[in-house]
Amino acid sequence: MGKKPVLIVDDEKNIRLTLSQALETLQLEIDTAVNGEEALAKLEAKRFGLILLDLKMPGMDGMEVLRRVRETRPDIKVIIITAHGTIDSAVEAMKLGAVDFIQKPFAPKEIRELATKVLDRDNISAEKAKGYAEHIELAKKCIGDREFDSAAEHVRQAIAADPTKAEGLNLLGALQELGGNRLEALKNYRAAIALDPTYMPATENLNRAANWSPKGDITLDEPKATDDQEEGKKA
Repeated sequence: MGKKPVLIVDDEKNIRLTLSQALETLQLEIDTAVNGEEALAKLEAKRFGLILLDLKMPGMDGMEVLRRVRETRPDIKVIIITAHGTIDSAVEAMKLGAVDFIQKPFAPKEIRELATKVLDRDNISAEKAKGYAEHIELAKKCIGDREFDSAAEHVRQAIAADPTKAEGLNLLGALQELGGNRLEALKNYRAAIALDPTYMPATENLNRAANWSPKGDITLDEPKATDDQEEGKKA
């Protein structure tokens, strides 16, 4: 895993503390910022390898920070922090190379696993990649580098390696939608649902894309259950 410092950008003190404590166990140097302006100032002063960025902040929001980061430091990896199963302007965020999301509330183990996965992507060799998981991670790396054609090719190779997983078809649909090919995206969202009717990201994407809205959301991760849903499972 790379040892460049990590910057946590969130206006909530408890979130900054939770993330800091979780990542310190990975022997990473941690710095924090309470808003977008402070984040940009710290990015000018230090070379970070990873940013955990909340999109919903007062003042300069996370999307503007993401734009500035991509203009000045396109090499920095970004994990988006969101309080929702989907995020506003997800299409735009994906265009800017943001493909990894962590939803509040989260457990320390979740953030450690995601940070490790994101930082370790550079160690995956495209030439040696064979399995489904490796190609999915390479696709996400390519999205981070805004190499969308290469990302789509890795997703196709992942699907070829394991055509039974809905995640790959959903990600391919998202990339096709990003490229303006909505009809092909719809086909892949439907194919993902046919494989796994319980895979909610594809269901949400299909419902949104079928009722075309340019301001809609692209969903890449499973939404977390609400308290009411959890109670329903126990009943």
